[in-house]
Amino acid sequence: MNITITPKAEKFMRRIVRFGGGPADSGFRLTVTAGGCSGLAAEFSSEAQPKPGDVTLDWNGLKVFLPAESRLLLDGVTVDFIDTALESGLSFINPNAASCACSSAEAPGKPAQATVSIADIKRA
Repeated sequence: MNITITPKAEKFMRRIVRFGGGPADSGFRLTVTAGGCSGLAAEFSSEAQPKPGDVTLDWNGLKVFLPAESRLLLDGVTVDFIDTALESGLSFINPNAASCACSSAEAPGKPAQATVSIADIKRA
């Protein structure tokens, strides 16, 4: 599996796990589906253990639980974290995806990118 997690995304994921209320060895579950203008939509949570069918990716000691569909969609993708005045959340940069022509100001060939807002996080 060829996935890259930037240091900013890793820091965000570790915070979600740390403050998720689970045991110390909990992991970050990332579910990615096809959708949205950029081609990806995502949900994430802190989980004590992987669910059946998940694969555990060890990223510098951080457990990242990935379902089968997520593994396929994240192949070759860079997971980043953006925090600006206008948006904050995970960002998925796929250099192999066709860019969305949502705006005429968008440069042709720009990598597809999806963002998940922190406001979407809900406690179970």
